[in-house]
Amino acid sequence: MSEQDVFIFEVSKANFDSAVILNSNKVPVLVEYMGVWSGPCLHMSDELASFAKEFAGQFIFAKVDIDEQPELKEQYKIENVPTLKVFKDGEVVRTEEGLLKKKELQSLLKDFGIYHQSDELREQARNKHITGETVEAIALLTQAIQKDPRNTRVAMDMVQIFIDIGELEQAKGLYNKLPNEDKKSDTGKALLGQLTFLNLAADTEGKTALQDRISNNENDFEARFDLAICFVAERDYQQAMDNLFKILSHEPEFKDGAAKEMIINLTNMLEPNEPELAQEFRRRLGNVMT
Repeated sequence: MSEQDVFIFEVSKANFDSAVILNSNKVPVLVEYMGVWSGPCLHMSDELASFAKEFAGQFIFAKVDIDEQPELKEQYKIENVPTLKVFKDGEVVRTEEGLLKKKELQSLLKDFGIYHQSDELREQARNKHITGETVEAIALLTQAIQKDPRNTRVAMDMVQIFIDIGELEQAKGLYNKLPNEDKKSDTGKALLGQLTFLNLAADTEGKTALQDRISNNENDFEARFDLAICFVAERDYQQAMDNLFKILSHEPEFKDGAAKEMIINLTNMLEPNEPELAQEFRRRLGNVMT
């Protein structure tokens, strides 16, 4: 097998032994037992296919349609879909039932030695940054990009750090160099959202002046809207949403529904990294609109 080969198979009873059992003596084979009618199955299949391309030649991703292959379903005692089985040296060495999200799949692959060393450095850098050791974090990310220039997640981490420390020009410059595929990813969209709100916040009167206006007139919805922008720029999403919901409750048609539109956009922006917060805001919006 070439390290550049990407192995993604749809397997049947006829080719299961050759595609799965025999190949598992060379590399791990991840078999997803799935139903093509199942959203979670299709979602996990897409994630595994993406990993198979990212780690070309390091593992095989095989798909079994349980409706088309009832014998394989019975043979491997599949009761729920999706079910993921990992084959190694001709044997099932791990079984996972239910949808595994991206990070869970990454963890599973790592257990079988399939990971980027640069991602280890990214994790160390993230921990350093969180504890205030940002200079050390940047040094680790620099080391990671030198080890693996193709891992654009390192560059996206660096963009986030530049945003966090207020180096917006550097953040924008690095973001603009990202491949379009990365810009369209959940992380890329979140970074663009932060950069966009930081630019918008810079065009307002500033948080202190806006808060003074609201203290004098709590129905100054122009000030509340701009203040929400400032809070988003600081990633204080609760305060931002409180102001937006205040506008929506009292003047839903403010600026042609701008408050509702921002609530929806913020909720979508938060969904990939802060799903519980996004769910809370979606629930609040539903209560206001009913």
